[in-house]
Amino acid sequence: MMNKNKEQVLCIDRKTLPASWVTQRTVLPMDFATFADTCTKAKFSFVRRGIAEEDKLKKQIIPYILLQTADGGMTAAYSRQGSEKRLHDLWSIGIGGHINPEDTAMGADGFESILKNGMQRELDEELTRRVSGDSIEFIGIISEDITPVGSVHMGAVFLIRTQNPEGYLPGDELHSFTWHTTQKLSQLNLELWSELALELVNSLNPAL
Repeated sequence: MMNKNKEQVLCIDRKTLPASWVTQRTVLPMDFATFADTCTKAKFSFVRRGIAEEDKLKKQIIPYILLQTADGGMTAAYSRQGSEKRLHDLWSIGIGGHINPEDTAMGADGFESILKNGMQRELDEELTRRVSGDSIEFIGIISEDITPVGSVHMGAVFLIRTQNPEGYLPGDELHSFTWHTTQKLSQLNLELWSELALELVNSLNPAL
């Protein structure tokens, strides 16, 4: 794992983002073109993570990927035990992490390409096996200024719906990875971002 003090992460200045994106509690359905275009115009940079984690004038952009069964009835969740100690012992339904300069590889340095590269890299790092044919849909953004972690991050939420949940095997970072009934996820001690992401996905499927 990369040294947290040396790692560089993708950030956008809060003041260049739409005010509706950086409220105290933001849950916004959105298409990917709108998100990518707005972030491109807002301009991004790579900042040393140790600095970015303390700078509330910036938002670090994090791909946050949800796994659900095709009917939305089951959602994968895991217990937080990774490098972010402020989230330990909470349950999460989002797989993801920081976007790094390495995600500009292959000569593509536009925001859309960087985010998609980073999202795919995170899936490859966190899952030892996944179903290659499943589509990955961008569904919107989440952000909050309630917790110390949330105040310096913004989630770009992606959703994978699968007919083959057993085709997904977790890596070492996804502790206690299990599939849960989506309607009963609130019984878990969820991190706030997972609560926001659930609200986002449920807004697209109000019947669930």
